[in-house]
Amino acid sequence: MNQSSNPSPEHLKIYTLSNKQGTQLQVLSLGASIFSLILKDKNGKPVNVVVGPKNSEDYISENYAEENKCFGASVGRYAGRISNGSFRLNGKTYELYQKNGSHLHGGFRGFQTKIWKLETEISGTDPSLILSCVSEDREEGYPGRLEIEVKYTLTSKNELIVEYTVATSESSPVNLTNHTYFNLNGKGNVSEHSLFINAERILDTDKELRPSGDFTSLKGHAKDFSEERKIQQTALDDTFVLKENTSIAASLYAPATGIEMQVETNQPSVVVYIPEKLPRKWRYQTEISDAFPSICIETQNFPDAPNQANFPNSILEPGEKYLNRSVFKFRIR
Repeated sequence: MNQSSNPSPEHLKIYTLSNKQGTQLQVLSLGASIFSLILKDKNGKPVNVVVGPKNSEDYISENYAEENKCFGASVGRYAGRISNGSFRLNGKTYELYQKNGSHLHGGFRGFQTKIWKLETEISGTDPSLILSCVSEDREEGYPGRLEIEVKYTLTSKNELIVEYTVATSESSPVNLTNHTYFNLNGKGNVSEHSLFINAERILDTDKELRPSGDFTSLKGHAKDFSEERKIQQTALDDTFVLKENTSIAASLYAPATGIEMQVETNQPSVVVYIPEKLPRKWRYQTEISDAFPSICIETQNFPDAPNQANFPNSILEPGEKYLNRSVFKFRIR
């Protein structure tokens, strides 16, 4: 299949990993997306902690494309926004697809719209699978041909390890993330979930969520989760700048099921997205609430880094290897 063509149902495949604790991970070939993750709660009852459409065919529908919610998807070539749909690199301006003044999540057809190829599937105590895709030179306006892989590992300790690696033929901005929507109750809302984010600052943005290049202190701020507290009615779509010299990015805990998720990463930030609602244009795998049904914790570089000199470097050079390694650790607390 040509990766740039529209996928059809026969191109959709679901791969399954299971560990000795009875945890089961399903990955959809479209976008190398986390389709479901079933864990046992404090009473031994299986709970799907991932929110997303019930049927894989929904992922290739017009409604899904219009909403652009990226359920469970591997997002790139650049996760987040690039202001004004352009950037300068090595004396040249690159024009990208844009909407509402921003280039978002890789453009009109980002990595989440590609059918990823299964490269390797390994069984055993810590089963894993590797999927790959290619982004051709000038795709969506970006320079360089990228070769991308994602490795999902489900360990015997109930850790989900997600590793994105990228090589490029030419200097290019690269920033990948996983866009899974979590609800550790497996239903309803996340308002009673307790959230911790290991950050004291967020990126300052305009009304279109485009970074200004400045930072906002979280001290006394309504979005401060530097000490664990309940989400309640807090809607978020913010880039949290992680404290240096620590791998722990965030944690999420649901008292109703006793499930806790701790997130570790080698990335400088997490974008935390708590939507007030989700589209009702398809059926979901789980019963979701009309308000605050889920949360995304997206480990990544800063949005708009190609245009902000004081942000961490986002340019991948030929001969270098990009790595985003994040670990989602699950336990009963």
